[in-house]
Amino acid sequence: MRVHVIHAHPVETSYNRALFDTVCSAVRAKGDEVDALNLYDEAFQAVMSREERLAYHEVPGNLTSLTKPYVDRLRACDKLVFVHPVWNYGYPAILKGYFDRIFLPGVSFVLEGGDKPDKGKLVPAMKNIKKVAFVTTYGGDRFRTMVMGDPPRRLARRWAWVTFGTKTPPKYLALYDMNNQSPARLSAFIDKVRTTFSNF
Repeated sequence: MRVHVIHAHPVETSYNRALFDTVCSAVRAKGDEVDALNLYDEAFQAVMSREERLAYHEVPGNLTSLTKPYVDRLRACDKLVFVHPVWNYGYPAILKGYFDRIFLPGVSFVLEGGDKPDKGKLVPAMKNIKKVAFVTTYGGDRFRTMVMGDPPRRLARRWAWVTFGTKTPPKYLALYDMNNQSPARLSAFIDKVRTTFSNF
């Protein structure tokens, strides 16, 4: 099995980076192959260009020399894991840009039955991906985040499930109120992540 692990945090000494490293090491220890992608280390360009937007529905012409390598990596994996912090109740901008630029028509979905390229019924297209998971940290506590509707959790459990079309919803491992957690609690969450991905 090939597991594509995508990370979105700019600081190499962060707790979130430790979670990314834990996922990768647990998957390797299980015997699966890891394709690790650190969006910041690769200086991923999150902003969609005017030209990319104009060509958005032109399949396969919407793939460029910049986006195709990332698409190839998605198409080559069997499982997919996202490791990221939650900032302002959403994804880091670089991860949102990754979704906008790489999850293209003809890549993550196709439109069937329409009379124009941008019309029709949306059908998931990433049939190669059998399992998806999100590992994330929040600065806000669980109650405050629930009051706000917890958009990242809802996106992972609803949008991602529909997008990938997996049999079961994506796993969602979240540590809330991380800045106020004890060292023991931080360590326990890392252990939980390690255990989860030893059996993923």
